[in-house]
Amino acid sequence: MAARARAMTKPLGVILAGGQATRMGGGDKGLLLLRGQSLLAQVIERLAPQVGALALNANGDPARFAGFDLPVLPDTIPDFAGPLAGVLAGLDWAAEQGADTLVSVAADTPFFPRDLVARFQQVAQGQTHPLVLAATTGEARTKSKSKSGLIRHPTFGLWPVALRDDLRAALRDGLKKVVLWTDKHAGREALFPGGDADPFFNINTPEDLARARDMA
Repeated sequence: MAARARAMTKPLGVILAGGQATRMGGGDKGLLLLRGQSLLAQVIERLAPQVGALALNANGDPARFAGFDLPVLPDTIPDFAGPLAGVLAGLDWAAEQGADTLVSVAADTPFFPRDLVARFQQVAQGQTHPLVLAATTGEARTKSKSKSGLIRHPTFGLWPVALRDDLRAALRDGLKKVVLWTDKHAGREALFPGGDADPFFNINTPEDLARARDMA
């Protein structure tokens, strides 16, 4: 019964907004408007009901996010070490809250599934350290294919707080690619429908933003 209760506990959530948005000309992609609302507000609306508490990973002056009333967690690994640095910041915060797991999502991906966390937890059953990445079938502009041929979306994952020091050491050793670390720790994949209506469509360029407005 205790194991089942742990499995059903909501993880904490972190929204990854620590990138430099170079293809958008800089600035915070999460503050771009879609349907009259910021991308970040829409991501919060989707993720908040799925997690126990929520934080934002972002670098620079946190005051620009004051209107969202969330803890703002800067990277603790210097020189923009990639999304895993944001995951690590979230894991350290989750550890302070006494949580066992953390879910990460990207701030520029406003259509991700509303059952994301439930699917992650289902796939993670039986893992000593729950570690799951979102995956879809089909083509993707930035491909991270697994051995099974699925396309992984490494900014969307379920992460174990217990492995945060292992992740910290890997990042300090220069690790950049998410899947190298998740594969090392027997990470799994949660499959979601892909295709033209890719739920993990992310906004990297002005053209992407125009397409997202059409999708919305």
